[in-house]
Amino acid sequence: MKIAVLKEGADGERRVAATPETVKKFIQLGADLAVESGAGAGASIADEAYREAGATVGDRAGTLAGADIILGVQGPDPASLAGAKPGAWVAAGLNPFGDRARVDAYASSGLEALAMEFMPRITRAQSMDILSSQSNLSGYKAVLDAAAEYGRAFPMMMTAAGTVSAAKVFVMGVGVAGLQAIATARRLGAQVSATDVRSATKEQIMSLGAKPIFVENVAGIEGEGSGGYATEMSEEYQKAQAELVSGHIAKQDIVITTALIPGRAAPRLISDAQIATMRPGSVIIDLAVEQGGNVEGAVAGEIVVKHGVKIVGHRNVPSRLAADASALFARNLFNFLSAFWDKEQGRPVLDEEIGDAVRLTKDGKVVNQRLLTA
Repeated sequence: MKIAVLKEGADGERRVAATPETVKKFIQLGADLAVESGAGAGASIADEAYREAGATVGDRAGTLAGADIILGVQGPDPASLAGAKPGAWVAAGLNPFGDRARVDAYASSGLEALAMEFMPRITRAQSMDILSSQSNLSGYKAVLDAAAEYGRAFPMMMTAAGTVSAAKVFVMGVGVAGLQAIATARRLGAQVSATDVRSATKEQIMSLGAKPIFVENVAGIEGEGSGGYATEMSEEYQKAQAELVSGHIAKQDIVITTALIPGRAAPRLISDAQIATMRPGSVIIDLAVEQGGNVEGAVAGEIVVKHGVKIVGHRNVPSRLAADASALFARNLFNFLSAFWDKEQGRPVLDEEIGDAVRLTKDGKVVNQRLLTA
């Protein structure tokens, strides 16, 4: 069983899909590891570290030659995978809804594509969930980015020259990224409030010492979709939420938005009119900017100023913490493959619950039901 670890080809991608730690663990299972030279450079991992862990380091052709499993952070270009075994697995973040053409190309190439972001949110798969591990770091980094762009201090400071007021931070969307953003902003001394369409998150917000901002008296709306993800809300709820947020956002110094709905464009949470009510010098961080954005006027990869307010739209936020993001991503991949490792066959054998959830292609066809019914 040969596992190939490729150098990422996407612009600005600094992460890597395996670390020396996970290379050693795969070798202990009986696998041979091949790493493309320079694969770990963006995450501060030298080729020699992979060699010391037991991997073979070489060019792309040698790395792919005879590979049974190909590991990536973002899905590699199917045309660049020549040399892998027929039916080889490609396990990575594959953006199935956003890049369907690439999925079709995997199928036509005879590869079995496994989308790690389709990992079901069940207890036994928590350690395999790349969305959670990477979102955790995104939430943390979003607060640091906000602090860097904000022209004032976060904590309240009492000095001989007078008192500096604490920054007011509002987090919109309380998933993994939102919860980490709340915790980080609290650690920096800000006054933090948060909102979400899922009523169950109210207790989580309070447990972190933040103030929950929720629409009340709109009956029967929980906002909870399958697998713990948020779902789209009714027009009644959206109107009530917009009114509530408009009154609250005008008083905030920093707003961090994290709302995503799987398979759809990110929901619009903040309008240009709402931005205009914020005081100049305020900062908005849009973590959903690459999926269309939660904030009107946000631009992926840019920091723009509207009505004196900075709107930050950094791309690929986890990659900006490449070393830690790679370590967590690599462990997700190892936890996934090792959980199904069959010692007699010397390879992983997926079960139906998780295998059918993440498998996009097999035997030259697209087989994933979420894609086929999208």
